[in-house]
Amino acid sequence: AVAALLFLLLWRRRRAGGAGRVCVAVLGDLGRSPRMQYHALALARHGREVALLGYVQNRPHRDVLRSEKIRVVPVAELRGLRVGPKLFQYVLKVLVQSVQLLYTLLRIDQPSYVLLQNPPGLPSIAVAWAAGLFWGSKLIIDWHNYGYTIMSLSHGRNHPLVLIAKWYEKLFGRLSDYNLCVTDAMRKDLWVNFKIKAVTLYDKPASYFKETPLDLQHDLFMKLAKDYEPFKPRAVNPSAEGSAFTQRDGKSGNVVKPRGRPALLISSTSWTEDEDFSVLLRALEDYERFITEGAKLPALVCVITGKGPLKDYYNGLIQKLHFRHIQICTPWLEAEDYPLLLGSADLGVCLHKSSSGLDLPMKVVDMFGCCLPVCAIHFECLHELVKHNENGLIFRDSKELAEQLKMLFLEFPAVEGKLHSFRENLRVSRQLRWDQSWDQIVLPLLGNKE
Repeated sequence: AVAALLFLLLWRRRRAGGAGRVCVAVLGDLGRSPRMQYHALALARHGREVALLGYVQNRPHRDVLRSEKIRVVPVAELRGLRVGPKLFQYVLKVLVQSVQLLYTLLRIDQPSYVLLQNPPGLPSIAVAWAAGLFWGSKLIIDWHNYGYTIMSLSHGRNHPLVLIAKWYEKLFGRLSDYNLCVTDAMRKDLWVNFKIKAVTLYDKPASYFKETPLDLQHDLFMKLAKDYEPFKPRAVNPSAEGSAFTQRDGKSGNVVKPRGRPALLISSTSWTEDEDFSVLLRALEDYERFITEGAKLPALVCVITGKGPLKDYYNGLIQKLHFRHIQICTPWLEAEDYPLLLGSADLGVCLHKSSSGLDLPMKVVDMFGCCLPVCAIHFECLHELVKHNENGLIFRDSKELAEQLKMLFLEFPAVEGKLHSFRENLRVSRQLRWDQSWDQIVLPLLGNKE
């Protein structure tokens, strides 16, 4: 009876037709899936009706919520499946997610295309393929990484679950109609090891990732100062409204950056195993020592944004540090505030080490969109994004990062030096934005129909 009901529901949706409709799906938090939000906005810009499907743990960007063409379709998040051995829990979770995802897909109007993020691909690739097969919809997989390599970080490469996940991605990945990926290295690997043809669609910054005007910087810093001590002014000036980084004159209303202000360093993370933040913490210990030994370096405010499973662990390590010249805070920012903070910072740090060695950190893409120079930890294909000594620096360990921070911030905030030249190089490069890149690469796959 259940099978018959599902069949009738599927058939009813199939008969409805899917011209002009696209389902953009991720079996994860939509608010922390910017690339899929960008896909949805690009499709809406070209007149497509979009069902944006996923978990709604954090609010998507306001442009997504305001679009008349985009409908957010929540998937119920699994909770309370901690019964029995871990293997049993995992199998049960996959089965329940399969039913949830299929049920949610059946409730939307039939799309012409299903654009699916991988990872996570288990079980979403198989479910999306099955729904698309019955609907007559085409399946597009956007390969951000491999799910099995992420699993291997906690289980090891030869764990049975990891081997099954690899077989699964290889089998069902071949059933897609089109494939996108984030680097040329991944495009080549997909073909050599999976026999999957893909098109490289590099992550590009959205239009709102740009340098932040001084007035907006001040407003943001004053907002953050209400909740976070490092943004509060070091000294009270009765004639000016101030933060740690900016002052607004009470008479003229002009905003300036005061002399002796701290440098603002920013990093962002999902607090997972593929980012070792102890590297940054050890580098900051060396930076503190440099100042104690007499180096002419500014005080430092280090802001690490994001949510994730290891956040409490690293906050515990941070609380054990006793710095005199460095302050660290770990806020979760609203989607609209994050680009403003990147556009206000002095330097970005990236500790992302790809589990596969084949994807690139989107946080660096966003930082470059804001003309923010970056120090990034080395991995295999990072050179496709970060050009050492041109738009940033690449380091391999905490000692090298500490020396780079010392070199970049020496005599700060003087305009001469590497930090300034990196920023100028980013300004001059005028890289493509997401909309331009998407129109060139993805739109032709959809037939260019508005």
